[in-house]
Amino acid sequence: MFMHHKKLQVTVRVERTDPGLANLMLEQLGGPHGELAAAMRYFTQSLAELDPGRKDMLLDIATEELCHLEVIGTIVAMLNRGAKGRIAEATEDQAQRYREITGAGNHSHVTQLLYGAGAPLISCGAVPWTAAYLDTIGEPTADLRSNIAAEARAKVIYERLISLTDDPGVRDALRFLMTREIAHQKSFEKALYSIVHNFPPGKLPGEPRFVNVYFDMSQGPGDERGPWNRGEPWRVIAHRDEQRAVEGGDGSAHVKLAPEEAAAITAAAERTASNQGCDPVTGAELGASDQCGPDRQG
Repeated sequence: MFMHHKKLQVTVRVERTDPGLANLMLEQLGGPHGELAAAMRYFTQSLAELDPGRKDMLLDIATEELCHLEVIGTIVAMLNRGAKGRIAEATEDQAQRYREITGAGNHSHVTQLLYGAGAPLISCGAVPWTAAYLDTIGEPTADLRSNIAAEARAKVIYERLISLTDDPGVRDALRFLMTREIAHQKSFEKALYSIVHNFPPGKLPGEPRFVNVYFDMSQGPGDERGPWNRGEPWRVIAHRDEQRAVEGGDGSAHVKLAPEEAAAITAAAERTASNQGCDPVTGAELGASDQCGPDRQG
């Protein structure tokens, strides 16, 4: 059960109308790294979570993300407030309104035309929000890692938004939201490492022959070694002959077919086989010839 408090989690002060900034901020409203995606990701994870502590944490953070969604949506609406009034009441001549909504750039003319300078659930590129943004897989050791990355991406977006405005009230609110991404990252990391067997994700162990092998597949200038492929426990395989059929087979593909399946596929292969001894004239070749030369004039 959710209950709404009419006070925002953080005070929002906007100094002036700025439709262009409002449109950029939509990225954190309805974009893939935004607050709605975060809230729905953690909420749906909580529904299937078996651990009481993690379930409570996910519900707390999911609910807070809804608070952040309200903050972002409120800022977007306030940044658009002046433009919304002018568009709704047609207080200026058409040419001036057109210049204003197109001059802000970054698709703000789309959001003002289609959504009346409101706060729609779209990205700053006017792409509608979709549940496809949620990458939950139902395994805590994988989902928590995804959550950590999601919070990191959201923090970076907030940093970029902060760098794009000199409005002190907007910057303060964005800095608060950015800081909460850090706090959530810490909570998710603590939850991940409180699972004793958290790596590799899932239940099954890796194949011992390959779990500490690094295949140097991209060779040439720029080859580098680092902790990802240097020293123990890594074994680097760079020789091309050793990079194929690594499990000891012949490296080809095999399939067992029932007799009737084998007969059918053989017949299909024979029917569609190429005649390598012929050289057919193609339509492209006919089109490239001089069909309308002097000797062909009517």
